[in-house]
This record gives sequence, C-alpha cells and structure tokens, in this order.
Amino acid sequence: MRAGARAGIPIAIGVVPFGLVAGVAATEAGMGVGGAVAWSVAVFAGASQLAAIELLDSGATAVVAAGTALLINLRFLMYSAALAPYLTSQSLGERLGAAYVLTDQAFGIAIAGYVKEPRSSGRERLHFYLGVAALMWVTWQTTTVIGAVVGSTVPESVPLDFSIPLVFLALLVPSVTDRPTVVGAAVAGIGVVLVAELGAGNAALVIGVTGGIVAGAVVDLATGSSS
Repeated sequence: MRAGARAGIPIAIGVVPFGLVAGVAATEAGMGVGGAVAWSVAVFAGASQLAAIELLDSGATAVVAAGTALLINLRFLMYSAALAPYLTSQSLGERLGAAYVLTDQAFGIAIAGYVKEPRSSGRERLHFYLGVAALMWVTWQTTTVIGAVVGSTVPESVPLDFSIPLVFLALLVPSVTDRPTVVGAAVAGIGVVLVAELGAGNAALVIGVTGGIVAGAVVDLATGSSS
C-alpha cells in the first residue's frame, strides 16, 4: 500500500484543482457544504459529479442527471475488465470495495505498476491498488470540502478547470510506449472528438475509446507485439 501511495503522489497533486472545482460547483448550484460532501462521497467520480450538478442546476430531472452520470462512467466497465485478472483471487467484499474507489488515476497507476513490477500474489496486487486508490479518495474528498467551503471566493481568473485535462494527459503519456498503444491512443482521441461533433454527447467517450481499443488490438496482432 505504501508503494501504491508513493506512485500516486504526483497524480494526486494534479487532482487537487479538479477537486476544488467540484466543491465550488456544488455550492454554486445550491447544494451547500453538507450536500457537496455527501454528493462527493456517494458518487466519487469527478466528471460525472460535475455533469450531474450542471444538469440539476439547469433544471433537469434527477433521472436525466443520473442517466448522464451512468453514461459517463461506462468507461469503468472497461477499467474493471482490465483489472479483473489481477484481482480475481480476492473475495467479493474486497472486490466491491476496490470497485467503489476505482478512478481513472487509480486504474492507470495500478496497471502501469503491475506491468512494470509484477506482484507475486493477488493480495500484494490488491494492496498496491488500494494504496493508490485510498490516496486519491482522501485527496478528492479533502479538496472537495475545501472547494465547497471557499466557494465563490475563488477568482474566476484562476484557471482551475485547466487542471482536468492535464491530469489525464499525465496518466496517458507514460503508457504510450509502442506502436499499438500509439495507434490506440490516436484513434481513441480523434474518435472521441469526431463522434462528439456528430452529436453523440457523453457517449462519444465510450465509442471513441472502444474504437481505440480495437485499433490497438488490430495493430498488436498485425505486428506480433507482446503488448
């Protein structure tokens, strides 16, 4: 767990502005500090938290907000499938706990850690993952509370939103190491933009990423790569 937490520190620092944005958005939508904290603990998914808050604040129904959040979070199905072979020996309760703290950051760092330094047992793999995930959970909840408390006192000139794409770029770049991953990343990125422009909305992420996975797999098979 200590090794996982250490590996997650650089990314956790980048998550701080993201959490502040979520806290500020919740209070500006009228949820109050208590509501912002409860929302963050219950949902614990940055992009869908912000999207649902925006929808609710604009007058959308709870069903629409919840459906949008679920659509955005469909990527976690792919993350879970990728993690399953490493954690399959753990109990159902442990895997459910791991599912609650699953984030983009925890997944990316854990998978990279497993590839770079394979752990000999499922218990070690689980603890490495939980070390990363727990750090992300604490960082997110703490910064969400701070954002909810300071609220609108944060000047609009402070570009907190700019931190969000930077966090994901920091996860992506170290993972692009060979031809299949380069092709997969390029196809996914371009695909998301093109599909979004066609009006697919939040479904563009899942469609684009699925295309990237297929493209990477095809190149992997064609080149005989071991990726």
